[in-house]
Amino acid sequence: MNSTTSPAGGPVNAKQLSSVPTSSSAVACLSQGIRIKGEITGSEDLFIDGNVEGKVTFRNAVLTVGPNASVKGDIDAREIVIRGRVEGKLEGADRVQIWNTAKVNGDIRSQRIAIEDGAEFRGKVEAGKAPSRPADNPPAKKIENAKPKDADANLEKPAPGAAVAGAD
Repeated sequence: MNSTTSPAGGPVNAKQLSSVPTSSSAVACLSQGIRIKGEITGSEDLFIDGNVEGKVTFRNAVLTVGPNASVKGDIDAREIVIRGRVEGKLEGADRVQIWNTAKVNGDIRSQRIAIEDGAEFRGKVEAGKAPSRPADNPPAKKIENAKPKDADANLEKPAPGAAVAGAD
């Protein structure tokens, strides 16, 4: 009978290994001791709890930056959850969520954005659907002031130093 050693040190036979439940939707994980320099791309959900320096692109997946993680680089994913440190732009097609344990230094752009009370964030936020193309929205026509030229002649002039609403 074929056997191997379990993480606990005891023997595990092949029948036990084949009965271990696996999921095609299991989240990939970069654990706390892992350090990566370079670009990371993928199409499955990813949980980062280590150190990453470089662009991270998971356009059709959920990317989670764990509480022990440090990411220096832009992140582009369908959904982004930040619990650790990030320095870079965040672009979430559907949603970006910043937990209260997060420290983010960079701009955020997404349809939906949630920043929990206590989170540290420095940057610009652009939320909502992307604006439609300029060809779809022609510029509004400028409307000139329609009052007659002598209409100002009947108005009293404000006292010197007075604040006037609408004055340039």
